[in-house]
Amino acid sequence: MPNHSVTIRNHTVGRGQPLLLIAGPCVIEGEEFALEVAQRIAEIAAELNVAMVFKSSFDKANRTSIHSYRGPGLERGLEILARVRETTGLPVTTDIHDPSQAAPAAAVCEILQIPAFLARQTDLIQATAEATARHGGIINVKKPQFIAPEDAVHIVRKCEESGNSNVMLTERGTTFGYGRLVNDMRAIPIMQSLGTPVVFDATHSVQTPGGSTTGGQREMVLPLARAAVACGCDAVFCETHPNPDEAKSDGPNMIPLSQLRSFIQQLVALRRIVNELTCQNE
Repeated sequence: MPNHSVTIRNHTVGRGQPLLLIAGPCVIEGEEFALEVAQRIAEIAAELNVAMVFKSSFDKANRTSIHSYRGPGLERGLEILARVRETTGLPVTTDIHDPSQAAPAAAVCEILQIPAFLARQTDLIQATAEATARHGGIINVKKPQFIAPEDAVHIVRKCEESGNSNVMLTERGTTFGYGRLVNDMRAIPIMQSLGTPVVFDATHSVQTPGGSTTGGQREMVLPLARAAVACGCDAVFCETHPNPDEAKSDGPNMIPLSQLRSFIQQLVALRRIVNELTCQNE
Protein backbone atom coordinates (compact mmCIF):
# COMPACT_ATOMS: atom_id res chain seq x y z
CA MET A 1 0.00 0.00 0.00
CA PRO A 2 1.40 3.44 -0.88
CA ASN A 3 2.48 5.43 2.16
CA HIS A 4 2.04 8.98 0.92
CA SER A 5 1.56 11.54 3.67
CA VAL A 6 0.80 15.23 3.89
CA THR A 7 2.14 17.79 6.34
CA ILE A 8 0.18 20.42 8.22
CA ARG A 9 2.72 22.65 9.92
CA ASN A 10 4.78 20.23 12.01
CA HIS A 11 2.27 17.38 11.93
CA THR A 12 2.46 14.54 9.43
CA VAL A 13 -0.81 12.93 8.41
CA GLY A 14 -0.63 9.41 7.08
CA ARG A 15 -0.07 5.76 7.81
CA GLY A 16 1.58 5.12 11.16
CA GLN A 17 1.32 8.75 12.24
CA PRO A 18 -0.69 10.21 15.14
CA LEU A 19 -4.34 10.92 14.42
CA LEU A 20 -5.31 14.34 13.09
CA LEU A 21 -8.56 15.87 14.36
CA ILE A 22 -10.60 18.41 12.39
CA ALA A 23 -13.38 20.06 14.40
CA GLY A 24 -15.56 23.12 14.62
CA PRO A 25 -19.12 24.34 14.12
CA CYS A 26 -20.81 23.61 10.80
CA VAL A 27 -21.20 27.26 9.86
CA ILE A 28 -19.70 30.51 11.15
CA GLU A 29 -22.38 32.07 13.34
CA GLY A 30 -20.38 35.23 14.06
CA GLU A 31 -16.85 36.22 15.03
CA GLU A 32 -17.30 36.03 18.80
CA PHE A 33 -18.95 32.63 18.51
CA ALA A 34 -16.22 31.24 16.24
CA LEU A 35 -13.46 32.50 18.52
CA GLU A 36 -15.16 31.02 21.58
CA VAL A 37 -15.42 27.56 20.03
CA ALA A 38 -11.94 27.71 18.49
CA GLN A 39 -10.37 28.73 21.81
CA ARG A 40 -11.87 25.70 23.52
CA ILE A 41 -10.66 23.44 20.71
CA ALA A 42 -7.17 24.92 21.05
CA GLU A 43 -7.24 24.28 24.80
CA ILE A 44 -8.21 20.64 24.23
CA ALA A 45 -5.46 20.24 21.64
CA ALA A 46 -2.90 21.56 24.14
CA GLU A 47 -4.25 19.47 27.03
CA LEU A 48 -4.18 16.22 25.03
CA ASN A 49 -1.14 17.08 22.90
CA VAL A 50 -2.96 16.32 19.67
CA ALA A 51 -2.93 18.00 16.28
CA MET A 52 -6.20 19.78 15.56
CA VAL A 53 -7.55 21.91 12.73
CA PHE A 54 -10.46 24.32 13.15
CA LYS A 55 -13.20 24.02 10.53
CA SER A 56 -16.22 26.17 9.83
CA SER A 57 -18.02 27.25 6.67
CA PHE A 58 -18.40 30.83 5.47
CA ASP A 59 -21.25 29.77 3.17
CA LYS A 60 -23.45 26.70 3.28
CA ALA A 61 -24.32 26.84 -0.39
CA ASN A 62 -25.99 23.43 -0.37
CA ARG A 63 -28.79 24.07 2.14
CA THR A 64 -32.04 22.21 1.48
CA SER A 65 -34.23 25.28 1.93
CA ILE A 66 -33.64 28.69 0.36
CA HIS A 67 -34.65 30.20 3.71
CA SER A 68 -31.92 28.42 5.73
CA TYR A 69 -29.00 30.37 7.19
CA ARG A 70 -25.94 30.17 4.94
CA GLY A 71 -23.24 32.07 6.79
CA PRO A 72 -21.45 35.43 6.65
CA GLY A 73 -20.17 35.03 3.10
CA LEU A 74 -16.69 34.75 1.59
CA GLU A 75 -15.07 38.05 2.56
CA ARG A 76 -16.33 38.30 6.13
CA GLY A 77 -16.01 34.57 6.68
CA LEU A 78 -12.36 34.53 5.68
CA GLU A 79 -11.69 37.52 7.92
CA ILE A 80 -13.11 35.54 10.84
CA LEU A 81 -11.13 32.41 9.97
CA ALA A 82 -7.95 34.47 9.74
CA ARG A 83 -8.71 35.92 13.18
CA VAL A 84 -9.24 32.41 14.56
CA ARG A 85 -5.88 31.31 13.17
CA GLU A 86 -4.06 34.34 14.54
CA THR A 87 -5.74 34.26 17.95
CA THR A 88 -5.64 30.54 18.72
CA GLY A 89 -2.70 29.35 16.62
CA LEU A 90 -4.83 26.59 15.11
CA PRO A 91 -4.64 25.75 11.41
CA VAL A 92 -7.97 26.43 9.73
CA THR A 93 -9.99 24.86 6.95
CA THR A 94 -13.22 25.61 5.15
CA ASP A 95 -15.19 24.36 2.16
CA ILE A 96 -15.54 26.18 -1.14
CA HIS A 97 -18.15 25.83 -3.85
CA ASP A 98 -16.94 27.90 -6.79
CA PRO A 99 -13.58 28.22 -8.59
CA SER A 100 -13.47 31.96 -7.87
CA GLN A 101 -13.34 31.22 -4.12
CA ALA A 102 -10.20 29.07 -4.32
CA ALA A 103 -7.53 31.77 -4.42
CA PRO A 104 -8.77 33.95 -1.52
CA ALA A 105 -9.60 30.92 0.64
CA ALA A 106 -6.20 29.29 0.02
CA ALA A 107 -4.49 32.46 1.22
CA VAL A 108 -6.10 31.97 4.65
CA CYS A 109 -6.68 28.23 5.07
CA GLU A 110 -4.06 25.48 5.23
CA ILE A 111 -6.63 23.01 3.92
CA LEU A 112 -9.42 23.61 1.41
CA GLN A 113 -12.30 21.16 1.42
CA ILE A 114 -14.32 20.17 -1.63
CA PRO A 115 -17.91 19.13 -0.81
CA ALA A 116 -18.97 15.65 -1.85
CA PHE A 117 -21.61 16.82 -4.30
CA LEU A 118 -19.00 18.97 -6.10
CA ALA A 119 -16.11 16.52 -6.15
CA ARG A 120 -16.50 15.77 -9.87
CA GLN A 121 -16.51 19.43 -10.93
CA THR A 122 -13.25 19.63 -12.84
CA ASP A 123 -12.99 23.43 -12.88
CA LEU A 124 -13.40 23.56 -9.10
CA ILE A 125 -10.85 20.80 -8.51
CA GLN A 126 -8.32 22.43 -10.81
CA ALA A 127 -8.71 25.90 -9.31
CA THR A 128 -8.43 24.54 -5.77
CA ALA A 129 -5.40 22.39 -6.52
CA GLU A 130 -3.63 25.31 -8.18
CA ALA A 131 -4.46 27.75 -5.40
CA THR A 132 -3.48 25.42 -2.54
CA ALA A 133 -0.25 24.50 -4.34
CA ARG A 134 0.77 28.17 -4.48
CA HIS A 135 0.46 28.43 -0.71
CA GLY A 136 1.84 24.99 0.17
CA GLY A 137 -1.64 23.90 1.26
CA ILE A 138 -3.68 20.73 1.11
CA ILE A 139 -6.82 19.87 -0.83
CA ASN A 140 -9.27 17.62 1.01
CA VAL A 141 -11.91 16.10 -1.24
CA LYS A 142 -14.98 14.39 0.13
CA LYS A 143 -15.80 11.19 -1.73
CA PRO A 144 -19.24 11.62 -3.28
CA GLN A 145 -22.03 9.51 -1.80
CA PHE A 146 -22.69 8.11 -5.25
CA ILE A 147 -19.30 6.70 -6.31
CA ALA A 148 -17.27 3.66 -5.33
CA PRO A 149 -14.16 4.38 -3.26
CA GLU A 150 -11.81 3.08 -5.95
CA ASP A 151 -13.28 5.58 -8.41
CA ALA A 152 -11.95 8.43 -6.26
CA VAL A 153 -8.67 7.81 -8.08
CA HIS A 154 -9.89 10.12 -10.86
CA ILE A 155 -10.32 12.96 -8.37
CA VAL A 156 -6.83 12.39 -7.00
CA ARG A 157 -5.31 12.41 -10.47
CA LYS A 158 -7.09 15.68 -11.33
CA CYS A 159 -5.53 17.27 -8.26
CA GLU A 160 -2.07 15.95 -9.08
CA GLU A 161 -2.25 16.97 -12.73
CA SER A 162 -3.40 20.43 -11.65
CA GLY A 163 -0.26 20.90 -9.58
CA ASN A 164 -0.95 19.63 -6.07
CA SER A 165 -0.18 16.11 -4.86
CA ASN A 166 -0.96 17.06 -1.24
CA VAL A 167 -4.38 15.44 -1.30
CA MET A 168 -6.59 13.90 1.36
CA LEU A 169 -9.80 11.99 0.68
CA THR A 170 -12.73 11.96 3.07
CA GLU A 171 -15.15 9.10 3.60
CA ARG A 172 -18.62 10.43 4.48
CA GLY A 173 -20.95 7.55 3.76
CA THR A 174 -22.71 6.18 0.70
CA THR A 175 -26.33 6.70 -0.32
CA PHE A 176 -28.45 3.67 0.54
CA GLY A 177 -32.01 4.18 -0.55
CA TYR A 178 -33.89 7.34 0.35
CA GLY A 179 -32.85 9.26 3.43
CA ARG A 180 -30.11 6.90 4.54
CA LEU A 181 -26.33 6.84 4.39
CA VAL A 182 -24.23 3.81 5.22
CA ASN A 183 -20.52 3.51 5.91
CA ASP A 184 -18.63 0.75 4.17
CA MET A 185 -15.39 0.79 6.16
CA ARG A 186 -13.61 -0.96 3.30
CA ALA A 187 -13.55 2.49 1.70
CA ILE A 188 -10.81 3.57 4.11
CA PRO A 189 -8.07 1.12 3.04
CA ILE A 190 -9.27 1.25 -0.58
CA MET A 191 -8.82 5.02 -0.78
CA GLN A 192 -5.53 4.82 1.12
CA SER A 193 -4.34 2.44 -1.61
CA LEU A 194 -4.73 5.35 -4.05
CA GLY A 195 -1.85 7.07 -2.26
CA THR A 196 -3.70 9.54 -0.03
CA PRO A 197 -4.36 9.86 3.69
CA VAL A 198 -8.04 9.27 4.48
CA VAL A 199 -10.24 11.37 6.74
CA PHE A 200 -13.41 9.96 8.27
CA ASP A 201 -16.28 12.44 8.42
CA ALA A 202 -18.14 11.31 11.52
CA THR A 203 -20.64 14.16 11.33
CA HIS A 204 -22.04 13.86 7.83
CA SER A 205 -21.97 10.06 7.95
CA VAL A 206 -24.83 10.21 10.45
CA GLN A 207 -27.03 12.51 8.39
CA THR A 208 -30.56 11.43 7.51
CA PRO A 209 -31.27 13.43 4.34
CA GLY A 210 -34.78 14.42 3.42
CA GLY A 211 -37.49 16.86 4.38
CA SER A 212 -37.13 20.64 4.61
CA THR A 213 -34.01 20.27 6.78
CA THR A 214 -31.53 17.43 7.02
CA GLY A 215 -31.79 15.35 10.18
CA GLY A 216 -29.20 13.17 11.85
CA GLN A 217 -28.29 10.70 14.58
CA ARG A 218 -25.82 12.47 16.85
CA GLU A 219 -25.59 9.43 19.11
CA MET A 220 -23.95 7.47 16.27
CA VAL A 221 -21.03 9.87 15.76
CA LEU A 222 -18.74 8.25 18.34
CA PRO A 223 -19.46 4.59 17.45
CA LEU A 224 -18.77 5.24 13.77
CA ALA A 225 -15.65 7.29 14.51
CA ARG A 226 -14.27 4.51 16.69
CA ALA A 227 -14.92 1.98 13.94
CA ALA A 228 -13.19 4.19 11.37
CA VAL A 229 -10.09 4.65 13.54
CA ALA A 230 -9.99 0.90 14.13
CA CYS A 231 -10.04 0.48 10.34
CA GLY A 232 -7.03 2.77 10.02
CA CYS A 233 -8.29 6.21 9.00
CA ASP A 234 -5.63 8.91 9.33
CA ALA A 235 -7.85 11.75 10.53
CA VAL A 236 -11.33 12.28 11.94
CA PHE A 237 -13.60 15.20 11.15
CA CYS A 238 -16.44 16.06 13.47
CA GLU A 239 -18.52 19.17 13.87
CA THR A 240 -19.17 20.50 17.35
CA HIS A 241 -21.22 23.27 18.91
CA PRO A 242 -21.80 24.56 22.45
CA ASN A 243 -25.53 23.89 22.01
CA PRO A 244 -26.18 21.78 18.90
CA ASP A 245 -29.95 21.97 19.26
CA GLU A 246 -29.73 25.72 18.70
CA ALA A 247 -27.19 25.54 15.84
CA LYS A 248 -28.02 27.30 12.58
CA SER A 249 -26.92 24.32 10.48
CA ASP A 250 -26.46 20.55 10.99
CA GLY A 251 -27.46 20.64 14.65
CA PRO A 252 -28.72 17.02 14.76
CA ASN A 253 -25.31 15.75 13.61
CA MET A 254 -23.00 17.81 15.84
CA ILE A 255 -21.68 16.68 19.20
CA PRO A 256 -21.81 19.08 22.15
CA LEU A 257 -18.58 20.96 22.66
CA SER A 258 -18.55 19.71 26.25
CA GLN A 259 -18.13 16.14 24.95
CA LEU A 260 -15.32 16.87 22.48
CA ARG A 261 -12.44 16.20 24.87
CA SER A 262 -13.68 12.72 25.79
CA PHE A 263 -14.46 12.00 22.13
CA ILE A 264 -10.88 12.83 21.12
CA GLN A 265 -9.31 10.94 24.00
CA GLN A 266 -11.02 7.72 22.94
CA LEU A 267 -10.02 8.06 19.30
CA VAL A 268 -6.39 8.94 20.09
CA ALA A 269 -6.13 5.89 22.37
CA LEU A 270 -7.50 3.67 19.61
CA ARG A 271 -5.10 5.14 17.07
CA ARG A 272 -2.12 4.26 19.27
CA ILE A 273 -3.28 0.65 19.45
CA VAL A 274 -3.80 0.49 15.68
CA ASN A 275 -0.32 1.91 15.02
CA GLU A 276 1.26 -0.56 17.45
CA LEU A 277 -0.50 -3.51 15.82
CA THR A 278 0.46 -2.30 12.36
CA CYS A 279 4.12 -2.12 13.33
CA GLN A 280 4.00 -5.63 14.81
CA ASN A 281 2.54 -7.06 11.60
CA GLU A 282 5.06 -5.48 9.23
